Amino acid sequence: MTPAIRWLLMLLPFALWGTAMAAMTQLLAGAQPLMVAALRLLPAGVVLLAVAVALGRPLAVDAQDWPWLLLFAAVDAALFQGLLAMGLGRSGAGLGSVLIDSQPLLVALLARALFGEAINPVGWVGLLLGVLGILCLGLPADLLRHWWLEGPQVSDLQAWSHGELWMLGAAAAMAVGTVLCRFATKHSDALVVTGWHMLLGGLPLVLGAAWMAQAPASDGGASTATALALWPQWTASQWGLMAYASLLGSALAYGLFFWFASQGDLTGFTALTFLTPVFALLSGLLFLEESLRPLQWLGALLALLSVLLIHQRQALWLGRWSNVSSEEMS
Repeated sequence: MTPAIRWLLMLLPFALWGTAMAAMTQLLAGAQPLMVAALRLLPAGVVLLAVAVALGRPLAVDAQDWPWLLLFAAVDAALFQGLLAMGLGRSGAGLGSVLIDSQPLLVALLARALFGEAINPVGWVGLLLGVLGILCLGLPADLLRHWWLEGPQVSDLQAWSHGELWMLGAAAAMAVGTVLCRFATKHSDALVVTGWHMLLGGLPLVLGAAWMAQAPASDGGASTATALALWPQWTASQWGLMAYASLLGSALAYGLFFWFASQGDLTGFTALTFLTPVFALLSGLLFLEESLRPLQWLGALLALLSVLLIHQRQALWLGRWSNVSSEEMS
């Protein structure tokens, strides 16, 4: 595999996620959030296992990996996708997307503690620039002006709501799930493990959606979700969006993501998550004729700079110290 193709495949999951999240947002208006999450996972799991069979890979998982696989399925598939769907239905694309795309910070901390991955000051600067970039990309300009420039209070904007708490939980679940992938694939094929974790994680979501469909509606935050039928009443175009989110935004995206995450530099690879909102905004610019504010262009540049710094952190830091050593020697 050439370096160019490898980079293209590494970027592809984040491009697909950026557009799949927009598709899911449109579907949640008239469907059970947990059912949408299940419909995203279950077909994707079947497709990945079918691809594994076509490639001649055994579907069996090593007995040593099963406890990790079950934990991986519970945290990354069921918990992450469930919280993501619930959060998308209750929050805007702003702060919610900022929270979900900030999970590389937690991944970096976990990878440092569990696998001894070096971050160094250059890497930390890159991570902080990435968070700053997605803040510029995802938050309203009036809110940022109030936070950073002591601008007027934004009274008609709820910056922190119940939905953002769901998204914060989803970000934590994805970060932990990314690390669990390393343990679940230690003796088993990454593609097979990813497929099984989607199938196993999708089943509790179906049960949760069935329970929510039967629960009596209330006046609280869950009243909209509980009032909806279990099976979505979508149009053909909406089912097309669901197929896109499942087959491309899940099967292909997660298959590639966990294959790369199971090997190599975990901190550097997950830092590409900072590009997810960039791809989402660019797709709106190209296909929906949306326009980007100057602050969003700044956010995109910061996200790109953060990825560059994180991926080159070792060379940049070692180069700095080698220059210092040379000066001391002279």
